[in-house]
Amino acid sequence: METGWWFLGADLGQSRDPTALAVLERAELKGEFDPAMFAWRKEVELRLRYLERVPLGTPYPEIVERVRRLTRAPELAGRCHVAVDATGVGRPVVDMLRNAGLGATMLPAIITGGAAESLNNGYYSVPKRDLITGLQVLLQRGGLRIAAGLKHGPDLVTELTGMRVRVGGEGREQYGAWREGTHDDLVFAVALAYWAARKTYPRDGMGAEAYWRFPGWMDREREFRKGMEERRAG
Repeated sequence: METGWWFLGADLGQSRDPTALAVLERAELKGEFDPAMFAWRKEVELRLRYLERVPLGTPYPEIVERVRRLTRAPELAGRCHVAVDATGVGRPVVDMLRNAGLGATMLPAIITGGAAESLNNGYYSVPKRDLITGLQVLLQRGGLRIAAGLKHGPDLVTELTGMRVRVGGEGREQYGAWREGTHDDLVFAVALAYWAARKTYPRDGMGAEAYWRFPGWMDREREFRKGMEERRAG
């Protein structure tokens, strides 16, 4: 038994920064049977399936078409959320994506240096710190599987190891590549995809969401409990 959803992160570049696209698969797998809950445990895996650095200077309409092709792929169609960087020039591109017929849920994110996330007029204001630290924690606990053979997989690792925190003049934390002239677009594309997964499944692995149920499980559970009580009484 396996089912899942897909999360596409799009870090939109500008004149000197390339655009990066990342696709995470959230797979729900059937684990061991838990007799106390009379259900199978649900094991969740996050898999980085696609990673692309779009060539510098690629027109935004072509980037929108690339995103549309990804969301319309058979595996993703109707089961995809798109988190797109709406900071700066991103807002017009968000409008283009909304009109492109993606067949996906849009989560436009304005990346800020603030301390708390907020939602206003359909746009999320997301602290850069939350994006980066969330991804770092995921990696540290081994929660992300990176598909073998990704062309930009080694570049992603290089970017991750190059991320640094600087404290500005006003005491604000700044996250980014530590060396001038290096990129962090792949990191932010993956971080956006993971942020969308956390927004969609904020209680992953908790409560009822941690188990697979099946049709008629309540009747089966009652019979099981009754049988246990009869054995104890006998």
